[in-house]
Amino acid sequence: MTTERAKMTAGAAFNQFDPELIKRRILVRKQLQTINNTPDNEKRNALVKELLAATGPEFFVETDLQFDYGFNIYIGNNFFGNYHLTLLDSCPIRLGKNCYIGPNCGLYTNIHPLNARDRIHDVELGAPITVGDNAWLGGGVTILPGVTLGQNVVVGAGAVVTKSFGDDVVLAGNPARVIKTIDNHDLTEC
Repeated sequence: MTTERAKMTAGAAFNQFDPELIKRRILVRKQLQTINNTPDNEKRNALVKELLAATGPEFFVETDLQFDYGFNIYIGNNFFGNYHLTLLDSCPIRLGKNCYIGPNCGLYTNIHPLNARDRIHDVELGAPITVGDNAWLGGGVTILPGVTLGQNVVVGAGAVVTKSFGDDVVLAGNPARVIKTIDNHDLTEC
C-alpha cells in the first residue's frame, strides 16, 4: 500500500488530512514563521534551504515565503525569489538555474475537482510545475498546475500561465500567450 505522501507527489488523489501530511504542514508553518521574521538574509536563506528538497548554493529569497511541504521543491543555482512568493507543492515544483521571480508570485500544483461532490469530500490532486533555466517571472505572475516552461522564458507582470510553452518566449496576459520571441544567441553590449 502506498502512502498519502507518495500518492500526492505522483499527482494521484490523496487525503490531505493524512496525519503525516498534517504533521509536515504544521512543522513547515512553524519554521516559516521564524524564517519570515528573520531579518538577516544569510540566516533566513539557510533556514529555507533546510526545508526544501534541493537548491543550488547561490540561493536568495525575500521574506513572506509560503509553501506547504518543501520536500517537493527543487531549485537550481543562482535563484532569486522576491517578497510574498507562494509555492504550493503537493506535486514537484522544479525551477532551473538562474531563475528570477518577482514579488507576489504564486506557483500552484494543487488541483481541486470540478465535480462538486468530490470537492465537498475533500478529494485533492496535483500536477507538477517545471520552469527551465534563465526564467524571469514578473511581479504578480500565477502559474497553474501542470505547466512546463522552457529555457529563457520571460513572463510579464500579472500574467496567468495556464498551459505550457517552449523556449525563448515572452508571455503576457490572462490567460498568458506568446507576445514575442527572444533571440538569446547574441549578447547585448551595455
